[in-house]
Amino acid sequence: MALKPDRIELQTDVSFFMSATATRGGVASVSGGGSGVSMDDSAAVVSYASTASGCKPVGVLLNDVVDLDLTRQHINWHKDEVQKGGKVTLLQVGQVTTSNVTGTPAAGDPAYVGANGNVSATAPTDSDTEDGYYRIGRFLSSKDADGYAKVAVNVA
Repeated sequence: MALKPDRIELQTDVSFFMSATATRGGVASVSGGGSGVSMDDSAAVVSYASTASGCKPVGVLLNDVVDLDLTRQHINWHKDEVQKGGKVTLLQVGQVTTSNVTGTPAAGDPAYVGANGNVSATAPTDSDTEDGYYRIGRFLSSKDADGYAKVAVNVA
């Protein structure tokens, strides 16, 4: 589990699809060349970017994306699972406690999008933005003993 249930959701987006399995709590970025305009446009796809360079964050993934044989079992709605290729919920403004954190953050430090959907405590040297990675918010705590940190998210 990469996301604890104590979160504040001020703004979410449900217009994107995710075509790969993923664990909630990471930063999803626009995948491919573009995104769709309408709610059910198949071009609106997000993923966990393998490198932080050039990725454009959309929000923090709030669902587990699974690949199940739906003829044999059903999705566990209580775990907030979504079938691969389905629509996902992305937190754009709010607060989460996640273990998808790289580096050693301290309370008040800026939070950046990192590789593989992680939230990074350090800005990269290669970037096409003013201040390194795309900044997605700030840390409200350092990592605890289990590797979780509280992050204020503002991607909108």
